Amino acid sequence: MRAPGGFGLGQVPERLRPDQTARMVCGFCSTGCSLDAHLQDGVPVNLTPTADYPVNLGMACPKGWEALTPLAAPDRATPPLLRDARGRLHPVSWEEALGAFTHRFKDILAANGPESVAFLSTGQIPTEEMALLGAVAKFGMGLVHGDGNTRQCMATSVVAYKQSFGFDAPPYTYADFEQSDVIVLVGSNLCVAHPILWERVCRNPHSPEVLVVDPRTTETAMAATQHLAIRPKSDLVLLYGLAHLLVERGCVDRQFVDEHTTAFDEFAAFLVDFGPDRVVAETGIDREQLDHVVDTIARGERVSFWWTMGVNQGHESTRTAQAIINLALMTGNIGRPGTGANSITGQCNAMGSRLFSNTTNLLGGHDFAEPAHRAKVAGVLGIDPACIPDRPSLAYDQIIEGIVGGRIKGLWVVATNPAHSWISQGHLHEVLDRLDFLVVQDMYTSTETAQRADLVLPAAGWGEKEGTFINSERRVGLIKRVAKAPGAALADFSIFKLIADAWGCGELFREWESPEAVFAILRRLSAGQPCDFTGIRGYEHLEAAGGVQWPYPADGTADDASERRLFGDGRFFHGDGRARFLFETPRPSREFLRPKFPLVLLTGRGSSSEWHTGTRTSKSALLRSLSASEPYVQLAPADAEARGVSANEWVVVESARGSMRARAFVTSTVRPGAVFVPMHLATTNQLTQAEFDPYSRQPSYKWCPVQVRRPEPWDA
Repeated sequence: MRAPGGFGLGQVPERLRPDQTARMVCGFCSTGCSLDAHLQDGVPVNLTPTADYPVNLGMACPKGWEALTPLAAPDRATPPLLRDARGRLHPVSWEEALGAFTHRFKDILAANGPESVAFLSTGQIPTEEMALLGAVAKFGMGLVHGDGNTRQCMATSVVAYKQSFGFDAPPYTYADFEQSDVIVLVGSNLCVAHPILWERVCRNPHSPEVLVVDPRTTETAMAATQHLAIRPKSDLVLLYGLAHLLVERGCVDRQFVDEHTTAFDEFAAFLVDFGPDRVVAETGIDREQLDHVVDTIARGERVSFWWTMGVNQGHESTRTAQAIINLALMTGNIGRPGTGANSITGQCNAMGSRLFSNTTNLLGGHDFAEPAHRAKVAGVLGIDPACIPDRPSLAYDQIIEGIVGGRIKGLWVVATNPAHSWISQGHLHEVLDRLDFLVVQDMYTSTETAQRADLVLPAAGWGEKEGTFINSERRVGLIKRVAKAPGAALADFSIFKLIADAWGCGELFREWESPEAVFAILRRLSAGQPCDFTGIRGYEHLEAAGGVQWPYPADGTADDASERRLFGDGRFFHGDGRARFLFETPRPSREFLRPKFPLVLLTGRGSSSEWHTGTRTSKSALLRSLSASEPYVQLAPADAEARGVSANEWVVVESARGSMRARAFVTSTVRPGAVFVPMHLATTNQLTQAEFDPYSRQPSYKWCPVQVRRPEPWDA
């Protein structure tokens, strides 16, 4: 891939020679592949996947090959933009932009108190930038509330792991895909969402059984050895039913359970109500298939369980994730090669956000509510403990409702596009208009959220700054600056430093002088935590080692081995060292199917060339050519026939909140009674409902009653 004119990106930093290869982690998904950026005359002109990196082993998906293209988009935010009295955004200097930011937010705080301004962060920027944002906002500006868009993808896994294991600790390494003899994928279209990880499955030499639990016949389901096409959101009943049969057949690893877990007997008693008859009736699969799945898991010596958004984005998602964890615990499939209860992350640095964004967790996975944790963090940072809030933030949805209720009047949005991606989109647009001041910090001026902003701060993107990402398998990887950001755009790190100075709290962050200096601070903050990586000596160490998985303490007990997993010693992170069985009676969604809306809307990734709201992938002609050019809805032949709908005609998909137009894609890959729309479309979240898991506060994007019908004259 050669960029015409070298992408117009300007010269690279002096630390890189004019003709050199810069190795760095990709900035799209959480897989954390390494890419080599090739420079010519100081300009990046090409990318190739790194041949010897332990994650991608010389492979790249379409997004990786095109990772530089979004940097040259014509809609890049270059100067700061401030909305004038006529309602128009116009260019201003950084000095004027910082003055507006400071004065407007300080006025709101003075009039309404410290809970009246909040921030929404991201899993899309380096860990060092996330930490600086959270520290400036909470320790410097005195804000109480700030959450991240990782709430939309990974909050469920965070809470499930914390409650079950005692810490947010995905136990696996990608090598487990190649070492399992049974791979169970729940709510994961791995082929499309994480294609490099599917390649790791394909490299497995053990001819593994691959079981896919998904209402749709996805690309992954087509390639599996067993597909359980369950009814949407019946997975919790299925998982409890599998556990019931494993107990009934004596397929429990009692030694592991007795020595390393708590509450199994209570769990086994709870499972009595989930016999095969109930499971068959509620999931729609037949008894023979159910028995075959149980036999497969029971026979497996190395069974790994994996899940992604099909589990995380549900109204009872935390207990569903824990039902998967329970299966791994009761069969002893954890801590050994080819095993584990394994959550695959979404965004490139969601794992960094989970540990260091300073939103729901205090920096380093500490607890805002624990005085000892606040004292430790204050000591490491050299600040007054009184600067640290004694409670975590409101969750994303609660911040939105805080705006509705008038509690929150100012909002700072960083590297995310909620006006497109948040659930029940029409409601959110109306909510954003209620704010006294909305600041959006982004690469592009064209996002739906930037278009509504009072102030736009132009930010650099991947490849225009440096720092670290943490991938799904806990590997800390390095990114590098190989290009100059356009115009007056700055790295988010620099913007946060300027804001701290303008606010008057810059002295608190004197030591935070560069991303690598912040990495040293984060190392110290990790000391003694399950995520301890005090043994990582710096950026050069990360590059030489090909990334390093935490934990990596400085006590000499860890080495640079490329693949390391957790819990091999059977010790978990609760005080008693045991994992917990957690369970709860399934409950229905609050919104029911009814004659007006008799179909279930499913959402998910449309193709491996699409990413989130398309903010970056839409800049590439190649990636656009690999995805649908028009909105579409997949529906079963029987449902199309019942509505008089023919393939490829325009239809209306509507819910209780709104409607969208889409091409009808009639296919048997969707079971009767369900329809599928890609999550990337700008109109999809006009339909979705604002229902949230009570523990993780994650939105339920995967269930919504809708109707599909032919257009009427008034739809125009």
